[in-house]
Amino acid sequence: MKTSDFDFDLPGELIAQRPAEPRDSARLLDLRGQLSDRVIADLPDVLEPGSLLVVNDTRVIPAQLEGRRGEAKIGVTLHKDEGAGEWLAFAKNARRLKPGDMIEFGGDFAAEVMLRDGAEVRLRFNTSAESFRNALEEHGRPPLPPYIKRPAARDQDDVADYQTMFAAHEGAVAAPTAGLHFTPDLVSKLEVGGLGLVSLTLHVGAGTFLPVTVDAVRDHKMHHEYGEISDAAADRINTARAENRKIVAIGTTALRLLESAAEPDGTLPAFRGDTNLFITPGYSFRIVDQLLTNFHLPRSTLFMLVCAFAGMGRMRAAYAHAIENRYRFFSYGDATLLERAD
Repeated sequence: MKTSDFDFDLPGELIAQRPAEPRDSARLLDLRGQLSDRVIADLPDVLEPGSLLVVNDTRVIPAQLEGRRGEAKIGVTLHKDEGAGEWLAFAKNARRLKPGDMIEFGGDFAAEVMLRDGAEVRLRFNTSAESFRNALEEHGRPPLPPYIKRPAARDQDDVADYQTMFAAHEGAVAAPTAGLHFTPDLVSKLEVGGLGLVSLTLHVGAGTFLPVTVDAVRDHKMHHEYGEISDAAADRINTARAENRKIVAIGTTALRLLESAAEPDGTLPAFRGDTNLFITPGYSFRIVDQLLTNFHLPRSTLFMLVCAFAGMGRMRAAYAHAIENRYRFFSYGDATLLERAD
């Protein structure tokens, strides 16, 4: 497969710059059967009773930092906690950096460059774990993707908007955006309607924003992300599957962790570790029956994933319909509800 096989034209004005208000008023393109135009608030009425929704409860940290190495400005986006005060990060002007350099972020908050590989650097921060979190809150900004345009100053609306209601475990540097559509009222209605909800944790990395730059899809390198599935969550999912109830992944992050942990026979053990699973057409899904997900970038690993899940022809038709009908795209945009292609 070629990366160009997953390209499409998207008018720039359809890229959402702010979320819908209220969150569950976002539009929903239902791809199960005939295409249907709905809204997120319709989910309690359209999902099959007994279905189990799997959400990602990661919490986004303010992972974008602006610093200096001498007179040079260095922009840093943290993407993976390596422990012992070290983080992997993507750096603007990375070519200016070499091992041993210090990047100053303000006050006494700084990091030493340990390694550099292209635009990626390994940084060692000069703070304790507790002080590091406080320093991030003071100096960092929400790690918005580059297609969301903001002034240099911190946008307080994004501090709340770019966080799901399920956020519990710090570590993500990108939001699991399908979860942004949920509200406490919607969750209550889902539960009244006989729908279950269970959480897992995948700390989404900034690699999710990286374009696929190779011509052949197989040559793309996925970055590792850390995830956890508890014994209790695995038991609930296995029980639902044994009872032939639908497993509905809320977002590609939940889906990728479920599929990473799944055994060949489709059972799900508890899981704790890294995943760099790259799902492309031809992948055999083991766990997930339905997927709620936002509209994704052309030529992206996430558009490849949804084509693998629902079929490339169906996704191309869906995206053409969405563009024609002025759906809003990407992180703050509208959503699709997909059925796994047999």
